[in-house]
Amino acid sequence: MSLIDPRAIIDPSAVLAADVEVGPWSIIGAGVEIGEGTVIGPHVILKGPTRIGKHNRIYQFSSVGEDTPDMKYKGEETRLVIGDHNIIREGVTIHRGTVQDRAETTLGDHNLVMAYAHIGHDSVIGNHCILVNNTALAGHVHVDDWAILSGFTLVHQYCHIGAHSFSGMGTAIGKDVPAFVTVFGNPAEARSMNFEGMRRRGFSEEAIHALRRAYKVVYRQGLTVDQALIQLAEPAAAFPEVAVFRDSIQSSTRGITR
Repeated sequence: MSLIDPRAIIDPSAVLAADVEVGPWSIIGAGVEIGEGTVIGPHVILKGPTRIGKHNRIYQFSSVGEDTPDMKYKGEETRLVIGDHNIIREGVTIHRGTVQDRAETTLGDHNLVMAYAHIGHDSVIGNHCILVNNTALAGHVHVDDWAILSGFTLVHQYCHIGAHSFSGMGTAIGKDVPAFVTVFGNPAEARSMNFEGMRRRGFSEEAIHALRRAYKVVYRQGLTVDQALIQLAEPAAAFPEVAVFRDSIQSSTRGITR
């Protein structure tokens, strides 16, 4: 029994592993590669060049690998690369890159992209991230591992969302969000740290306490960013988690959400 519905349209140049499932009325274009164990639902459009790894599931009405609407895009060959074990729910849109940046949009492993979310051109999503319904990432956005963006979160182009960070519902992010920080509002403001997420992922109480103190240095003592980074040097040497927090601030190019 074929795992590909006869009503699907698949370009002869597409490369599908033997056990890939494709639902009815889906269209898989030229230059698409799909790894083993992946399930493509009905009414999905995949456009290449796109490489999709193993054991992913893409639900109906998603458009994955389409040209970007960026006005600079002139039809150059760019890519979308998706890793393994991702869930892409209904109506998600993911665009390929532009040659002005990396020429590639990247989605890592074990991510959940919920209904009607959008991932813009040249964005880089790490691993174990959750993009809740109607979250929209503009082009060139980087989202580090374990970040959670709640429903209707909007992220401006070139923003960097740090590891283990969290945004509340309806947040509009226009600056970088440091690792572990919880933001909320329009425009986004830092409210706390994602302590509950840390506990669920097995962070020690000592590390959480050190991060709590580090947060107060940056957000509660009236220091400039440079002054706060100096004060964080010693705890960063003692706790790798604080080092991640400090590094995410130090590497910011847009300024951090405060």
